[in-house]
Amino acid sequence: MFESPGKTLIVIGFVCLILGLLLQFGGKWIPFGRLPGDILLQRESGSFYFPLTSCIIASVILSIILFFINRR
Repeated sequence: MFESPGKTLIVIGFVCLILGLLLQFGGKWIPFGRLPGDILLQRESGSFYFPLTSCIIASVILSIILFFINRR
C-alpha cells in the first residue's frame, strides 16, 4: 500500500495524533477508558487502573482495520 517506510510512519503518526486529540477533547462523547469492565482499585496508598474492556475494544477495532488494509 505504501511505497516507503517514511510515508508509512507519517501516516501512522498522523492517525495517532488525530486519535489522541479525539480522546483528549472528545472525552464527553467517547467513553473510552471509562467503560464497564475497566478495573480501578483505589486504596489509601495509591490507585491502580487497567482499562481491560477498552483494550479489548481497541484490539478488535485495530484488527478489523488491519484486515481491510492488508486484504488484496
